[in-house]
Amino acid sequence: MKLNPFNLTKPNRVKQSENFRHAKRGWKTRAPQFSFSKMVLFLCLLFLFLPLLVIIFYSFNASKDTEITGFSFVWYQKLIFDSAPLWHSLLNSFIVAISSSVVATVLGSLAAIGVSWYKFKGKGYIQTISFLPMVLPEVIMGLSLLIFFSAVKMSLGLFTIFIAHTTFCLPFVFLMVTARVDDFDTSIIEASHDLGANEIQTLTKVIIPAIMPGIISGFMMSVTMSLEDYVITFLVSGPGSTTLPLYVYSMIRFGVSPVINSLSFVLIVAIGLLTFSLRKGLKGFAAAH
Repeated sequence: MKLNPFNLTKPNRVKQSENFRHAKRGWKTRAPQFSFSKMVLFLCLLFLFLPLLVIIFYSFNASKDTEITGFSFVWYQKLIFDSAPLWHSLLNSFIVAISSSVVATVLGSLAAIGVSWYKFKGKGYIQTISFLPMVLPEVIMGLSLLIFFSAVKMSLGLFTIFIAHTTFCLPFVFLMVTARVDDFDTSIIEASHDLGANEIQTLTKVIIPAIMPGIISGFMMSVTMSLEDYVITFLVSGPGSTTLPLYVYSMIRFGVSPVINSLSFVLIVAIGLLTFSLRKGLKGFAAAH
C-alpha cells in the first residue's frame, strides 16, 4: 500500500475499518444463543403487538361477539358504506391533529433555537415552565383550559380543541428539537456568516435543514398524541366537534362495534406504510445534510 505523506493515519483507519467489518460479520454468523435480555425483548414485543393482532383477527370475524363463527368482510363493508358518523369523527381528528401539530412544530422549533442559542433573562424559568404540560395530569390541564375558555367566553368546538392540542404538543416538539440543536456544530453558522449570509438566510438555509430530522420527529409525535388524546379533548369539546376517541368511548355504553376493529386495521396499515416511507426519506435526508 502506498502511504500518503500528508495523512499518515490513513492505513490505521483502513485497518480499523477492516477489523470492524470482520467483527461485525462474525457477530452476524455466530450461532444464536438463549439470553435473558432476548427473552425480555420478546416478551415486551409480545405485550405491545399482541393486542393489535387480536384486533386484526376479530376484524375478520363474522360474529359481533368474541365467538368465532367464520371469516367475513362484513365489518369492512359496513365501515365503507354504513359508518358516516365514524368517518366524520375521524376527519375531525385529522383536521385537529394536522393543524395543531403544524403550529406546535413551528412554535416549538423556533423556541428551541432561540432558547438554546441566545442568552436572556429568565431563560431558565422559560425552560422549566415549557415542560410543565408534559408532567401535569391531563385532567388538570384540561380543566385549566376549560376555565380559561369560559373566562374569555369562547365557544367550545374544534377551535378550542385545536388550541388545547397545540398547547400540550408544543413541549414535546421543543424537547426533541432542543436535543437536535444541542448536537449542532455551531462552526457551520460562523462559516455561513463569513460567506455573507444574514440571520434569516442562516436560519432557513443552514439551521433548519440541519435540524430537520428532529423537527419531523416532533411533528409525527404531535400528530400521534393529538389523534389518541381523550381526556383533554373531552373537556374542551363542544357540539359537532366529536373526534375519533370521543366517538369510540361513546360507543362503550352500547357495545363497541367490530367496525372499530376494521378501522384500526386500516389505520395500522396506513401508518405502517407512512412510517417505513418516512424512515427511508429521513435516512436519505440526514445523509445529504
